[in-house]
Amino acid sequence: MIQIEGNYYILNGIIHNADEKVKFSEGINSSIYEVVRVINGKILFLEQHLERLFKSAKILGFKINTSKERIVKHINLLIDKNNCKNINIKLIFTELDKEEQKLIIFCIKSYYPDKQMYEKGISTILYHSEREKPNAKVGNNKLREKINNELKFKNAFEALLVNKEGLITEGSRSNMFFVKGEVIYTAPSQNVLLGVTRNIVVDICKKLNIKIKENCIYENDIYCLDGAFMTGTSVNVLPIKNIEKCNLNSNCNSIISKIIKEYDKCINEYLYKK
Repeated sequence: MIQIEGNYYILNGIIHNADEKVKFSEGINSSIYEVVRVINGKILFLEQHLERLFKSAKILGFKINTSKERIVKHINLLIDKNNCKNINIKLIFTELDKEEQKLIIFCIKSYYPDKQMYEKGISTILYHSEREKPNAKVGNNKLREKINNELKFKNAFEALLVNKEGLITEGSRSNMFFVKGEVIYTAPSQNVLLGVTRNIVVDICKKLNIKIKENCIYENDIYCLDGAFMTGTSVNVLPIKNIEKCNLNSNCNSIISKIIKEYDKCINEYLYKK
């Protein structure tokens, strides 16, 4: 069931009142989605999100039959109609296997971590599951519901996905980074959804001469870590204070602090560039 925030949504280029019944179903095999963040009326890292959207379709063997320019036009139209300056917007393409594809664009309920969460870090859990096609942003509502129930039960913010080999690959809605000594570890690109924030953090590490290795860590190795953080569209770079019962001082880790500071700088430069 699609939950729409605001007074309007756009379906196949046509503006609809949110009170109207949404004649739209989100499939799994022939659908993809993307979530973009709007800050002060501007779409953050728009180009990277669109690139990933089109890449997701290609991975599934489909081609999006509309242009990036048209998609951007409709997103901006939705921002203006709803007068939403700070919110997340979701795009869902379905029926990619048909000539007449469907695209719905709508504002979604958006949650952003508060200052205290960035200062102290968040709680996470381990969850044994893996996605079939990790590089494509494909919805899986059943898995999402199961993970949400587990997060609620354990009062945690995010779940770290563990595959059959016992390796931590990514978060249920984020990318994961682990600090050990002077080195950062993150899962190989081919094994995870390449988040826009993740890619920027990798570039930041190269810029700051922070050594980063694309290696997964085993779930049993979490007690050897000096810190960890997650990245995502809504959370930016968010320190992790514990993984299950393993406590981490991520909020005090100098490497993580440098990355957070540099990422915030990237956001400001993007939003206010001429």
